[in-house]
Amino acid sequence: MNVAFPFAVNGEGRVASSQYEAHIREMIEQVLFTAPGERVNRPTFGCGLLQYVFTNGGGEMAAATQYLVQGALQQWLGELIQVEAVVVASDDAMLRVTVQYIIRASQQRRVEQFAR
Repeated sequence: MNVAFPFAVNGEGRVASSQYEAHIREMIEQVLFTAPGERVNRPTFGCGLLQYVFTNGGGEMAAATQYLVQGALQQWLGELIQVEAVVVASDDAMLRVTVQYIIRASQQRRVEQFAR
C-alpha cells in the first residue's frame, strides 16, 4: 500500500493511498522539503531546500543547491528512481525545483516541478 502524502483518511475511514507514480512524486516532495533533523528516527533524511528560499542566488549557489538536491534524491530514493536532471530556480520568495527522473520499476521517464 502506498500511503498518500500528505496523510489523510479516505471516505471509508481508512488511510488514503495513492497510485505508484503519484507515490513516487510524493516521496520526492518529502525529500526536497524536509530539513535534516526534522525526523526523529532519521536525522539525516531530507535536503533542507527551504533554507535557500531567501538566499542571494548566483551561479555558484544554484550549482551547489542542485548538487545537494540530486545527492539527497539519490541517497533516499536511488532504489526507486534514477535522477537525470535537477534545476533549481529562486524568484523573490518562491523556490522552484524541476526534477527529471526515470522510475526504475517501469522505466517511465517523468518530469515534475515543485514550488514553495
